[in-house]
Amino acid sequence: MSKLLISLLGLLCLLPDLPALGWRAVPTWAALILGVAVTLVLGNPWADRTKALTPRLLAFSVMGLGAAMNLRTVAVVGLEGFGYTLVGITGTLALGALLGRALAVRKATGILVSVGTAICGGSAIAAAAPVIGAEPEDTSAALGIVFLLNATALLLFPFIGRHLGLSQHAFGLWAALAIHDTSSVVGASSSYGPEALVVATTTKLVRALWIVPVTLGLGALVATGQDDGAERPKAKRPWFILGFLGAAALVSFVPTLRPTGALVAAAAQRLLVLTLFLLGLGLSRAAVARVGARPFFLGISLWILVASATLGALLLGWIR
Repeated sequence: MSKLLISLLGLLCLLPDLPALGWRAVPTWAALILGVAVTLVLGNPWADRTKALTPRLLAFSVMGLGAAMNLRTVAVVGLEGFGYTLVGITGTLALGALLGRALAVRKATGILVSVGTAICGGSAIAAAAPVIGAEPEDTSAALGIVFLLNATALLLFPFIGRHLGLSQHAFGLWAALAIHDTSSVVGASSSYGPEALVVATTTKLVRALWIVPVTLGLGALVATGQDDGAERPKAKRPWFILGFLGAAALVSFVPTLRPTGALVAAAAQRLLVLTLFLLGLGLSRAAVARVGARPFFLGISLWILVASATLGALLLGWIR
């Protein structure tokens, strides 16, 4: 029974929107929750298989998402916002490390929560997880926190923006810099206005490109730290980042490939949803007990601090 249900839910996760049939694609957060619910209630009869398959699917998903990037468009925005982006990402990662240590959060979980907050939520977590050798429960916990905060931001950010009288340009910047996932950035900014949507989407895509240097940096740090003889999951070299960059370069410099790139990115998004379902299946009761509640305090605290600091910098005119 559990095998049949898991197979059926996995197939449903892969389905895109089918308006003619009235079907709405399973969102990322729902896939993760479904996986957790199934494994906690019925168990996962394919635990070893899903654990082995998940990092591979994560890598292919990240590579495919690169096909939605336009390197030419984001280069201009990236140069304009290079300074505050570098400060913001570096500051978030440093603050996350300090808070994680103070809260005694598992190191891998803390890194993933910090990376997701600093760059672009689930995509950054998916890219960083195999590089640092994260366990499935670390990745699942980080993704769960990010998706919860994304849902909160969708409702909260437009309300705060209107209450403070933020311009559409300012709100678009705030949404891109302080909301985790691109999908939630698009959702929040589109409800605020058309200019906010353009600013937020472009700025977020630029920020997503920081997955590459940050992931490579993490890979180098983890590789250096593995010479101490301690037992830990083996980190993987982030070769898939080259695939991410290659896909982005192809659609950017060969315009005829852009329609194909859009299809590849859409397929990668659905594959990521399936991957999150499998990650949820890996979150057993024992794993939940190992992770504990501390990562949630880390994620919420870090997000509030980053969102508040970004908003303050916008109001003071430090970010334009």
